[in-house]
Amino acid sequence: MLLTYDPIQPPSSQEGHGERRLHFYDRGEEIPLVSEGVWQVYRGIAQLSQLTPQGDDILLGWAQPSTFFGLWLTYIETYQAKALSEVYLKWYPLTEIETSPQLAQQVLSKVVQRMRQTEALLAIAGLKRVEDRLQQLLSLLKQEMGEPIEEGTRLKVRLTHQNLASAIGTTRVTITRLLGEFQRQGWLIIDSDRHICFKD
Repeated sequence: MLLTYDPIQPPSSQEGHGERRLHFYDRGEEIPLVSEGVWQVYRGIAQLSQLTPQGDDILLGWAQPSTFFGLWLTYIETYQAKALSEVYLKWYPLTEIETSPQLAQQVLSKVVQRMRQTEALLAIAGLKRVEDRLQQLLSLLKQEMGEPIEEGTRLKVRLTHQNLASAIGTTRVTITRLLGEFQRQGWLIIDSDRHICFKD
C-alpha cells in the first residue's frame, strides 16, 4: 500500500479501484474534504466538528479506524475534520461506493456507529451542570477510545483542556478545575505523556 504525505491537496477523484494509497496527516492538521468521495480512517483518530461564524468549534464526534467521514455524509456546510493524532486515511470515490454493494454495506455499518456516538453527544449537551457534562463526556471517551493498562483504562489520544472545553461548551479554566477535582477524588489521573487515565 502506498503512503503519501500531502496535507494540502485533496485526493484525486480518480483514486481507488486498485492499490489504495494511505494519506498521512499529522496531529492538529486539518484534513481536506471534497464532495466527490469519503475518507476511511486506517490508523489514528480524527475529530469532526462544525465551525461557527465566531470561529468556535462545535464537536460532532470522532472518526476512529474503519470509520468513514466526509462532506457526502453531512448537511453541515462548515463541516471540518482535524487529526487528533497521527492519522492515516484511505480515500473512496463515490462512484466506487455506488457500484460496490459490499463497500456500501460497510459504509452503512460505520455510519450507524457514528449516529450512536452523535446521539450520545447530544444527550451530554442537554445536561445542565458542567460537572455532569464533563463526567459523561469522559465516560464516552473511555468507551470510544480507551485502551486497557495495568491501572485501568487510558485514552489513546492526548486531549487538551481546550478540546474538552469546546466539546461541552465551557471554558478551559473550568475544565482544569474539574479535572483537578476528579484527580483528588482518585478515579482519574494524567500520565507522564498527558493522557487521561481512568482507575478501575
